[in-house]
Amino acid sequence: MKYGESTFDILYLLFAIISGILLLVKAKNRSGKLMGIAALVLGCGDAFHLVPRVLNYFIDADFTAALGIGKLVTSVTMTIFYLLLYYVWLLYYGVQEKRGLTAAVWALTAIRIGLCMFPQNGWLANSSDMTWGIIRNVPFVVLGGIICYVYFKKRKADRPLRPVWLYILLSFLFYIPVAVFAGLVPMLGMLMLPKTVCYVLMLIAFMRAALSEKSDNALPERR
Repeated sequence: MKYGESTFDILYLLFAIISGILLLVKAKNRSGKLMGIAALVLGCGDAFHLVPRVLNYFIDADFTAALGIGKLVTSVTMTIFYLLLYYVWLLYYGVQEKRGLTAAVWALTAIRIGLCMFPQNGWLANSSDMTWGIIRNVPFVVLGGIICYVYFKKRKADRPLRPVWLYILLSFLFYIPVAVFAGLVPMLGMLMLPKTVCYVLMLIAFMRAALSEKSDNALPERR
């Protein structure tokens, strides 16, 4: 178990970070560069939690605080990742920005990050308190729902990002039971593996969109 999960986590982190670097270097437009930044935010943020988790399997030491702080960092960076996905959507599809929608996305992002900073979350004790697990994830789920919907609206476009809405939806369906009930049923933590697969598929879609010839057919970006 520990070898399989550790190998999976390490390969995922390497893939996310390398993908981000490649996108930043190879992408020719702003949407592609932003995809690279999003990939790096995702990979580097998850590293704060996954690296201590892997080390915890092989080193006899107390990683409680490191795992808890890692969860905090991951919670923040994952939220920023979805904020970046919103701007990827705007740029890649050349969508006219709506102030109300943008304000809602920013407000939900700020509320989610603010709630993560409350000491009641018990990060240093690596707490799995159900109440605060629900509270801090309500704005995050709403944010994810908005991002999922805007990508869903573009699903009929013949573009590499077509399935992204589905990856977002599935990732939340896997994530919510873990965020809320993992403290009561630790085995639910296994759902984080298919959730991570959804993120890998998103990054692959980013690579196809930014680096393939099809990306040249994207709608003009608004300057």
